[in-house]
Amino acid sequence: MLLSVIMPVYNEAGTIDEIIRRVMAVNLPKELVIVDDGSADGTREKLRALPPAEGLRVIFHERNQGKGAAVRTGLAAAKGDVLVIQDADLEYDPQEFLELLKPILRGDADVVFGSRLTGGRPQRVYLFWHKVANRLLCLVLNVLYNTTLTDMETCYKMFTRPVLETLRLRSNRFEIEPEITAKIFKGDWRVYEIPISYYGRTYKEGKKIRFVDGLIALWTLFKYRFMD
Repeated sequence: MLLSVIMPVYNEAGTIDEIIRRVMAVNLPKELVIVDDGSADGTREKLRALPPAEGLRVIFHERNQGKGAAVRTGLAAAKGDVLVIQDADLEYDPQEFLELLKPILRGDADVVFGSRLTGGRPQRVYLFWHKVANRLLCLVLNVLYNTTLTDMETCYKMFTRPVLETLRLRSNRFEIEPEITAKIFKGDWRVYEIPISYYGRTYKEGKKIRFVDGLIALWTLFKYRFMD
């Protein structure tokens, strides 16, 4: 079983070295597919300077196209039997891939979401309105798709290759998260959630998602409920 870790990157010069180290330290057969989405802060230079390493590939977008475009590029290039998305900041702990994989390896799940909202793991206490927006989006998702997910906007979405082959993703920006989620729940897949840690960062520390992205996510959930 090969795990493909897809890492979209945009202007993360301060964290890129450490997050690569953390992913590569996970004791699993894996590949790390990094897609730099037109960074302009020195990230590209750091990636180009990386020494060759087994299981590490870097793809460069010549211009910034958005997180969704970078995710789609990475997924298209991935070779793994199981795939997971990993942001290039330090908000998530790659060691938790081991827990996310368990329901898939047992044969119970086709998809596993890492939930920041179910408790049991360390959580940074901050950004109340982000939590409210995520709860609202999950409520809309659960009503539209008749499910019980707690954390739609989580980065950690792990799924098997047969799931990937049905998704036909189109989004270029942050709406990739609701698109992936909506299309998973429109399919006949077994979805589980696992509690994960969350070491969130503030806008001053580099957080990029904005209020308008929540509105776009809401529209995306409605759009894909009624179209492919």
